[in-house]
Amino acid sequence: MTAPQESRFDQAIARYQQGAAPEELIDEFLQITAQEPRQSAGWTCLAWLQLLLDQPQAALPSARNAVKLNPQDPQARINLSVAMLETGAKGVREHIEMVKRVMLMAPELAEELQGSIADGLQRRPGWQALEKVKAWLS
Repeated sequence: MTAPQESRFDQAIARYQQGAAPEELIDEFLQITAQEPRQSAGWTCLAWLQLLLDQPQAALPSARNAVKLNPQDPQARINLSVAMLETGAKGVREHIEMVKRVMLMAPELAEELQGSIADGLQRRPGWQALEKVKAWLS
């Protein structure tokens, strides 16, 4: 019997939080999303890793899947916004506005999102699209 998907997801997240490089985790999240294609968190994480690895063309459909599965997830919308900026896609503003509303209504989520952005900028210094999103959300 295999480990439950949630447990596999949690283990992969823990590895990321412990500092594992995106290159070490991307295959794990590709497998998680292949086995559980309706799990929005898996798509959100996959898109983030793809963006960290400067793979915006791959991140765009992953981020779109995450938002489609969970439209209320602000991290999924941040990922989609960054992927859209990096690929020249239109429609970023609506996602930024949604994230701003969530941040106003849920300060604890705002703090978590700011931590995620800081993590992204630390792992990928000079990330212009994420810097732009950060400025828009400030």
